[in-house]
Amino acid sequence: MIASLSSAASTAPSFPTRPAPVRTGAGAAAADGAPAGEATADGPPVAAASGQQKGQLSEADRQRLQSLQRSDRQVRAHEMAHVAAGGSLVRSGASFSYAIGPDGQRYAVGGEVGIDTSPGRSPEETLDKAARIRAAALAPADPSPQDRQVAAMATRMAMQASMELALRRDGAAAGTAAAADSRPAGAATVAAYAGVAATAGEAQVAAIDLFA
Repeated sequence: MIASLSSAASTAPSFPTRPAPVRTGAGAAAADGAPAGEATADGPPVAAASGQQKGQLSEADRQRLQSLQRSDRQVRAHEMAHVAAGGSLVRSGASFSYAIGPDGQRYAVGGEVGIDTSPGRSPEETLDKAARIRAAALAPADPSPQDRQVAAMATRMAMQASMELALRRDGAAAGTAAAADSRPAGAATVAAYAGVAATAGEAQVAAIDLFA
């Protein structure tokens, strides 16, 4: 099973004017004509055609640009934290969705990382894997609701594996106790048979002496 770890909603920019609708996770809506759901490998924003130069931006556009730049840094840092903590569990690298800024460049406003959340081949392996999944989900400084859901799923996975281990230990302990209880009974039985045999031998000797 592959789960998506997405950028936190708090990383989405807040625009003073002409707000761009934003979604975190599998895709983000575009602003100013940017394509929604566009994904690419981690890297700097890509320049796009624009009729405005940075020095010609209005105050509102400058604030919006700063918000987009801040969002881009936060989203990329968020997804890279998932990748770094997930290690070999990561099944798809960070992908991003963008909004076009007033300077004609595109900025990341959402992202996600695919991570393997399937159980291990044994309870012990599942426990270790669940801990790694949880660490990857909560690695960013601001885990998103989706991240917290994946972490909660990993916690449930670990609890189930712990129960399986406890049942296995209880079963082994019961088997050991049953074996221990059977050993004294066997010894007592052997001793009883030995006593009966000894008594029988004494009775036989006495009979022979009687008729000698």
